[in-house]
Amino acid sequence: MQRIRMTGESTSPQTSNDWHAWTPDWRRQILSELRSKDLEELEGWKQSLLYRHPFLLHARDTQVPPPDLTRTWLLSGGRGAGKTRAGAEWVRWAVLQAGYRRVALVAQTFSDVREVMIEGPSGLMWTATDPDDRPVWQPSRHRLEWPNGAVAYGFSAEDPDSLRGPQFDLAWCDEAGAWARGEAAWDNLQLALRLGPRPLVMVTTTPRPTGLIRRLKADPMVVETRARMADNAANLAPGFPAQMQAAYGGTMLGRQELDGEMIDDPAGAMFLRTQIDALRVAEAPAQFDDCIVAVDPCISARPGADACGIILAGIKDGVGYVLGDASAPGLRPLDWAERAVRLAEMGGASMILAEANQGGDMVREVIAMTGTNMPVRLVTARIGKKGRAQPIAALYQQGRVHHAGTFHTLEDQMCRFGTAEEAGSPDRVDALVWALWALMVEGRGPRVRVIL
Repeated sequence: MQRIRMTGESTSPQTSNDWHAWTPDWRRQILSELRSKDLEELEGWKQSLLYRHPFLLHARDTQVPPPDLTRTWLLSGGRGAGKTRAGAEWVRWAVLQAGYRRVALVAQTFSDVREVMIEGPSGLMWTATDPDDRPVWQPSRHRLEWPNGAVAYGFSAEDPDSLRGPQFDLAWCDEAGAWARGEAAWDNLQLALRLGPRPLVMVTTTPRPTGLIRRLKADPMVVETRARMADNAANLAPGFPAQMQAAYGGTMLGRQELDGEMIDDPAGAMFLRTQIDALRVAEAPAQFDDCIVAVDPCISARPGADACGIILAGIKDGVGYVLGDASAPGLRPLDWAERAVRLAEMGGASMILAEANQGGDMVREVIAMTGTNMPVRLVTARIGKKGRAQPIAALYQQGRVHHAGTFHTLEDQMCRFGTAEEAGSPDRVDALVWALWALMVEGRGPRVRVIL
């Protein structure tokens, strides 16, 4: 039986503070020589690597650092594939075994850093098996401190400039595929990783074809591993992976969200991610010539029913801006009306424009039930969804529409719209088309009745 000594060294030729000690081959060697019933009989058990890092016993090969890691490890995975746990265990190993002392934790928002990376069920605080190794979170400073003096600081990718001053020897970036200002945050982080003999960064994400993820996949210094939801089924609710596979297996959404595969634009896509990304802006103008909320109403709130599309858009000097998406499935009429009114009031919209094909005057009446004084105009479709969308797609091709921020669900639906991969009703796209048509194609804004 392999002995793990009090010093933390194993009889393996590789030492515990060498990153190559935590590789698939090393783990297989250890596990082949250990029996679980003998673990607590090991000499110096509570000072052993396996006591401090029990993840070594059951981690999958895709969850441990690849042997050829020199700078950046990209772990692409589906939802529930064990990415967060792998990231937290990697950081713990780095600060407890490998001598790393200053860590950057970067997520889309500060809330994500705290709720997922630090205090979440797979986060850094809850993966600490030994109370003597458990870090202390200091929320006012966005700082996590281990008993050995190592510290980690939380950063929001929404504020790339916050990464300009500090410096680190290690970083963990979570869900980088969802970062609205991903490339700017990444560039500033790279310049901050300048301490120690071997600065390293790990990226855990469900991959989306954003500019940052494309860069990482093309970078020869990045080593990628991939994990699927199905691989982690033992740690998920019974039957959940099978349910998700039945619902989304074989679709583009399933390949991305379940299998961790980056999906590019399908053949025949009317809207292209490269165009959307190229025209994306971090901030919209402070004032608009006009701004409206467009609604594609839903007629059923039953589970599985189509979503209600609710999109806020504005126009400034002939250029359109997508500003908000309050769309959601399973909404009752008064629920979607309240969401539309709330978005309109928050965005300073001049009116709400709603498609009247389903419900007619009922749509106006439901919106009035919210108590709003917001003007409402009804539009009636005379041609199909693709026909209505073509002039809007042309506006994107001309570079005349900007997305102020990132709207992942809307953009995913846009890039599947009109292709063989389209799934369900394009509710968000329909609302987007109505808004931009009224603001830009009609040319006189929403103050006239639009009939297509």
